[in-house]
Amino acid sequence: MTTNSQESLEIVKPSYSAAAGPTYSKKISKKEDMQRSFAFEWDHPESGAYGSLVDNLGQFFGVLGLVPCCCCANPYKSVQQGTVGLVTKFGELYKAVDPGLVKINILSEKLHIVSVKIRMIEIPKQTCITKDNVNVDLTSVTYFSIVEPEKAVFNIDNVDGALAERTKTTLRQVVGTRNLQDVIERREELAEAIQEVISQTVQNWGVTCHDILIKDLNLPVTVSHALSMAAEAKRIGESKIITAKAEVESAKLMRKAADILASKPAMQIRYLDAMQQMAKSANSKVIFMPGSGEIERQAGDKVLEEAGQGSSLSNRVTDFVSLQESTN
Repeated sequence: MTTNSQESLEIVKPSYSAAAGPTYSKKISKKEDMQRSFAFEWDHPESGAYGSLVDNLGQFFGVLGLVPCCCCANPYKSVQQGTVGLVTKFGELYKAVDPGLVKINILSEKLHIVSVKIRMIEIPKQTCITKDNVNVDLTSVTYFSIVEPEKAVFNIDNVDGALAERTKTTLRQVVGTRNLQDVIERREELAEAIQEVISQTVQNWGVTCHDILIKDLNLPVTVSHALSMAAEAKRIGESKIITAKAEVESAKLMRKAADILASKPAMQIRYLDAMQQMAKSANSKVIFMPGSGEIERQAGDKVLEEAGQGSSLSNRVTDFVSLQESTN
């Protein structure tokens, strides 16, 4: 294992057999990646003779505070990771310190702890009026962090409360410029518009707004019922259109099939299929009829035969008449 305060640390688990599991490695982030440094020291005027006296007494009592079981306060204070310490001397901002152990003067200095972690504020349900005069109830969440601790502590009294009120006002303002349909369908755009307005304001507070989410959107019962009815009517209309298109396609296919079945080859195929089905039946009496072409041919032969019989009879009559004339 290699350690270095300026570089990433890498811990490698020793290799084992296949049954023990695979070897893995884990990289530890740099301290600077976890929290940037806020350490800084401002110039401050001299406090005079009285200030020097109090300062010296504070240092003296601070030394006594290091002795166990002493009633004096300990001059060493801890600043936790994720926070920043602001030290004031006689009420004036003196310096900013990073996480760790910090020594202060117990009489002339005071340590203010400020969190620089990303925090969340849940905005309770707010009733807003849209551009088309519809009441909607919105619940949102705001994520923010302090980037300038000195401004967040000394320029504004309550950062969380001020940010919450600003979010409520901006929410009503932005929703009032949009129609109900836009509020329902474009929540992300609505949240981005609110975040853009808020970010411009909270910069002066030493705060950065990271994200705003619209959690819940509730409509009045009458509006919800009307929207559901409209959606149902739209679905019914779409289903009717689909059904009508299917019927048109079906009619086209049936017309095409009818044209095909009306042809002579198709009729012959159907005739043969019918003959096969009748031949398979054991109890049916089947009379085999000739096809349409065979019927026409037989009919033509019959006509020709009858025509031939008529001509021979006329010849016989002619011969009989000529015989009678010769005898006379």
